[in-house]
Amino acid sequence: MTRKSLSNREVWKTIFLFLTLLILLSSICYYPILKLNPSSIYVGSLMLCPFLAAIITLRIRGRDIKELPWTLKNRKYIRLSYLTPIFYISIAYALIWVLGFGGMPKESTILDWSKELGITQANTPLVIVIMLFLLATVGVVKNIGSTLGEEIGWRGFFIFELKKVLPFGGVSIVSGLIWSAWHWPIIIYYGGGNTIFQIISFTIMIVGMSVILTYYTFSSNSLWPAALFHSVHNIYIQKIFTPLTITTDKTSFWIDEYGLMLPIVTTLFAIFFWRKAKKEMM
Repeated sequence: MTRKSLSNREVWKTIFLFLTLLILLSSICYYPILKLNPSSIYVGSLMLCPFLAAIITLRIRGRDIKELPWTLKNRKYIRLSYLTPIFYISIAYALIWVLGFGGMPKESTILDWSKELGITQANTPLVIVIMLFLLATVGVVKNIGSTLGEEIGWRGFFIFELKKVLPFGGVSIVSGLIWSAWHWPIIIYYGGGNTIFQIISFTIMIVGMSVILTYYTFSSNSLWPAALFHSVHNIYIQKIFTPLTITTDKTSFWIDEYGLMLPIVTTLFAIFFWRKAKKEMM
């Protein structure tokens, strides 16, 4: 057996160990999520599992946590990782609204926001402006505490291990599919509607995101852009665009992470970043 074959074999052992630990740790967290209550504390614990699996894997393999890409030398990737998800989410929801698959703004959401802010609903523009500002800043920073747990494992560790044995495309697709499958139990138990359609839509979107996140992570050699990107993605979909959208009988087919519009748009973005990575011989 050649030295390269031995090296690749060790890499695959590390990858298998990480995934095994991830399954074991996630199973512990999934039990209360699926059997008790999908509360934020249980979901937050689940999001820490990739981080814990990565740290334990490094420990078992006799490696140092310092080898993870903690530093960030070029700050432009922070700006890009913040703006990119806003761009594709805005395009997706603008298409939903323009094509009549949903409308905006949703009055019940404005009412909830006005109560939360202590501002009368009559001043709707002010309510929207203040809440959007707070969610886009405070909300994103606060949410990084959760997404960082995932991204230390997925982008800080996992894709760098895959990079040792797979090309850019392989890293993006394999990590994306596994990242998506890790979420499937929640979709199956709590998604409602057509579960198969939701899983397919969600998986396509996640793989598209994985291409973009892999590009930014390898380009910056840092896990921080991915943590910020992930946080922005969650906040703008879950806290802003979806709550503001008025639903119709067609909306559920197109909206949110389980509808069809975001997968279409993220796939187009993924093609752009895939080609960009190829040009840069990543």
